[in-house]
Amino acid sequence: MEEKKYFVHESSYIDEPCQIGEGTKIWHFSHIMKNAIIGKNCNIGQNVVISPDVVLGNNVKVQNNVSVYTGVICEDDVFLGPSCVFTNVINPRSFIERKSEYKKTIVKKGATIGANATIVCGHVIGRYALIGAGSVVTKDVPDYALVVGNPGKIIGYVCECGNRLEKKKDVQYRCNSCGKEYELINENLSPKE
Repeated sequence: MEEKKYFVHESSYIDEPCQIGEGTKIWHFSHIMKNAIIGKNCNIGQNVVISPDVVLGNNVKVQNNVSVYTGVICEDDVFLGPSCVFTNVINPRSFIERKSEYKKTIVKKGATIGANATIVCGHVIGRYALIGAGSVVTKDVPDYALVVGNPGKIIGYVCECGNRLEKKKDVQYRCNSCGKEYELINENLSPKE
């Protein structure tokens, strides 16, 4: 029998088949459902559900009390804050099965979703975007955007290091923490070459 190269607390359940990467830790009372794919060095907190066919990249942090539903894909280095919420159907009814209507939600590399935020299905959260605690996302979020409120609105931009960027000129931004510079081209922020 092959030795597992990841940790699972004895109170958690792992359905088969699923794929779990080396160095991943799955803590108390969590449930990983069939056909889930979890990358290397992830940290799955207490009371987490990873539904069938969910994909988590490498180094994803899922804090306590998060349910990641079918249709969600998180790329590498994503942070899902405590009790954040995903949906996967636009118009759910308990008496109508809509599994064929699940909408895909993609959380791009390095993005952070704050505690108690709600991500309505069918949208893309851009690379290194930061969704503030308690926000409700109802549309796509561009790379590096800082989104807060209900419904979520862009109030600025953040650096890859997570700090808010300061506007230098009309289209140029700078991080006062790490010094990295960015520019806004066609409403898309990207690191300055």
